[in-house]
Amino acid sequence: MLTFVGLGLYDERSITIEGREAIDSADRVFAEFYTSTLAGTTVADLEAFHDAAIEVRDRAGTESDPEPVLSAARERSTAFLVGGDPMISTTHVDLRLRATEEGIDTHVVHGTTAQAAASSLTGLQNYRFGKATTLPFAYGSGGVPESVLRVIAENRERGLHTLCYLDIEAEREAYMSADDAASRLADAIESTNQSDTGDTGSEPLAVGIARAGSSESLVRADRLSALASTDFGDPLHLLVIPGDLHHLEAEALETLAGAPEGLV
Repeated sequence: MLTFVGLGLYDERSITIEGREAIDSADRVFAEFYTSTLAGTTVADLEAFHDAAIEVRDRAGTESDPEPVLSAARERSTAFLVGGDPMISTTHVDLRLRATEEGIDTHVVHGTTAQAAASSLTGLQNYRFGKATTLPFAYGSGGVPESVLRVIAENRERGLHTLCYLDIEAEREAYMSADDAASRLADAIESTNQSDTGDTGSEPLAVGIARAGSSESLVRADRLSALASTDFGDPLHLLVIPGDLHHLEAEALETLAGAPEGLV
């Protein structure tokens, strides 16, 4: 049996009761933290909390060499731990399909996702979000990928909100901040508007989110350039570019996220 367990959003306490029971009943426990991570805890803390030895797999060990996990699951009850919800990433869908093809029973214990938290913390309605995108760290020219700008533009044309996941590099413990993301997007959108229309156009409203799932979460709404100078503190961070706002969404951004009066 191979059970995929979502650990939730922030620390060792974010897991569901069902998830704790799955870990407690497992003979072997694996985990990966490169698709997502728990910024409020460590592997040692997770092991102590669950009284279990956790074998951490890197990207290659999960995607290119899944045999140790599958071998364990053929013989014993095995848990595979993932931040957030375990089936959000195609990496885990692929691992589950491989297990199923080999006749290994699988089960999924869901966890809270960043997407659900983004809606809950901001007051933006979940069904009004369009396609999400991921903003990677700046490499080479340091520009924002055209695909990211296209997703935001297409969602805005349809009046939909865009959730921007911010890059994580687990190997060097690097986490993109919301202020860095806002700064890069502000420059990229201004440059695109100048190229397309000859002027800067209207800089979009954005919402930065920090430490979702913790008791010290932070949500701030303002122009991208204003968020670029905001200190969001410790990771993990998200950035949302709202589309058209329902009046309750506008009120929520003013009340819950400190959006300047008149901006929404």
